[in-house]
Amino acid sequence: MTMSKIGRMRSSRFLASSIGVACAAVLALPAALPAAAATPAAPVLDTTSASAPSVLPAPAAPVGAPAVDGATASPSGRTQSLRLVPRATDRGLGPTVAERGLGRRDVRSFSLVGVVWDDPDTELHGRVQVRTRARGTTHWSGWQDVETHNHEHAADPDTAERASSRVRGSTAPLWVGESDGVEVRVRAEAGGRTAAPGVQTLPDGLRLELVDPGSGVPEAVSTQAATPAAGPGLDPPPVGTPVDASRLGALTVESAASSAVNADLAPLGATVIPALSRTATEAGLADLEPGMKPYIGPRPRIVTRRGWGADEKLRERDFLYTKKVQAAFVHHTASGNNYSCGEAASVIRSIYRYHVVSSGWRDIGYNFLVDKCGNIYEGRAGGVAKAVMGAHTLGFNTNSMGIAVIGSFGTTKPPTAAVTGVAQLTAWKLGLYRANPKGKTTLTSGGGNLYAKGTKVRMNVISGHRDGFATECPGGRLYGKLGTARSESARYQGR
Repeated sequence: MTMSKIGRMRSSRFLASSIGVACAAVLALPAALPAAAATPAAPVLDTTSASAPSVLPAPAAPVGAPAVDGATASPSGRTQSLRLVPRATDRGLGPTVAERGLGRRDVRSFSLVGVVWDDPDTELHGRVQVRTRARGTTHWSGWQDVETHNHEHAADPDTAERASSRVRGSTAPLWVGESDGVEVRVRAEAGGRTAAPGVQTLPDGLRLELVDPGSGVPEAVSTQAATPAAGPGLDPPPVGTPVDASRLGALTVESAASSAVNADLAPLGATVIPALSRTATEAGLADLEPGMKPYIGPRPRIVTRRGWGADEKLRERDFLYTKKVQAAFVHHTASGNNYSCGEAASVIRSIYRYHVVSSGWRDIGYNFLVDKCGNIYEGRAGGVAKAVMGAHTLGFNTNSMGIAVIGSFGTTKPPTAAVTGVAQLTAWKLGLYRANPKGKTTLTSGGGNLYAKGTKVRMNVISGHRDGFATECPGGRLYGKLGTARSESARYQGR
C-alpha cells in the first residue's frame, strides 16, 4: 500500500466520522443565537471584525489616575483600534512623517498590543515601542519593544487567505498583562520607503491594536461555581488545566463543528484530548500494512480550542487541508515571556483575536502552541490529527504544520518543558504521516524571500521558521534546541 493511499484512507476515516458527529450536533442546536450586547461609545473603536473602519481617537485623557473601564468585555474579548498620528516633533515634515504614535492615555482594559497597517506587502522598517499602565494602578512600565517583522507569519502568496482584502500588515503581538493605560511610538529607520532623500517613511494606515482576551467562558455560565480548589487529600489541578466543560454551556453551531473534526480522539465538546500510551496509540493505526512498524510516539495531552476558550464565530467557517504533513516548522510567538502557564489560554485567545480581527487572517496562524510548562494547545481549527493548512511559514504552509512556543527566545533560553512538548507533539503528529523527526524532506516553495515560487527545497523534517524564510524566528536560543527536539522526538517514535 502506498503512503498516499494510507494518507487518503486516514483522512477519509477521520472526515466521515467527523461529518456525522458535526451534523448531529448542529441539528440539535438552536437555529439562531442571541446577538451580543452593544458596546457603549468610546473615544476608540471596539472592533469585532477585521473589516471595521478606523476612527481618530479623541485627545488623550489626563494620566494621573487609573482609567475606569466603561463596559465589560464579551467572553471572547474585545479589540480597541487607535489610529496613530504624527508625533508633535515631526509635524513639520508634512503628511508623510518619520514618527507616529500616541501620548499617554486612558483606555479600556487590555492585555496584548500590536500595530497594524493597510498593505500586508509593505514592511515596517522601524522601531515600535509601547508603555502600559497596570490596570487599577498608577504604575507605568518602561518602554518595551514590539517585534516588527511579522509578515513572514502569513498565508502563502496566491492563496485566497493571503489575497483577502481584510489582510493587513502587522507586527508581532506583545503580551503586557491587564492594563488600562497606553503610550506608543513608531519611528522609521533606514531600509524602508523614503519621501525625500534622507527622509524615511512608515506604512500607511498605522493603528495600535489593544486586545482584551475575555474570560473564555460564556456570560450565562461565567458566574457558576468554579472547579473545586485543591485541599487536604486533593491534588492541585495541573498547570494548563482548561476551563471545566460543565461551565461552558451548550455547544454553538460553530464550536460543534470545530470539535467534531476531533471526534475520533475525544467526545464532542471535550476541553482536552487525553494522552494515550504508545501501545494504545499504535493500536489506533488500523490502516497499517501487515508487519509495518508504526514509528509513532504516544499521543500527548492536547488542550482543545474549546479548552482555551476560542470564540469560533471569529474565524472563517470552513476548514482548509493539504495532502499530508511532511515537516514541522517551529516558531516563537515573539509575545514576550511575562506570562504564567495559568495565563496561557488568555495569551492564546489574544493572539487568535489579533490574527483574525486585527491582521485579517481566517483563523489563528499556528497549528499548535506550546507554553513554557510544556502544555500543548490546538491551534488552527480543522482537527489535530489532520493536515490542516496553516498560516505560519510564508511559502511553506503546504504539507507542513506550524508549532509556536509561547514566548520570545532571541536571548532567553527556552524551558526544557517547552522543548519536550515540541518533541512529544512532533513524535505523534509526524508519526501519523510516517515522517522521521531526524530525517530530511523536500518541500515546494509557494514564494518567499529565500526561495522563489516553485523551488524544491530540501530541509529538516523538524525545521525552524528561519529555514524557510529570512527571519529571526524562532529566536536563536530556541533554534539552538531543535537538534535536541529532533533526537527526543525520534526516541519517542522508537527509532
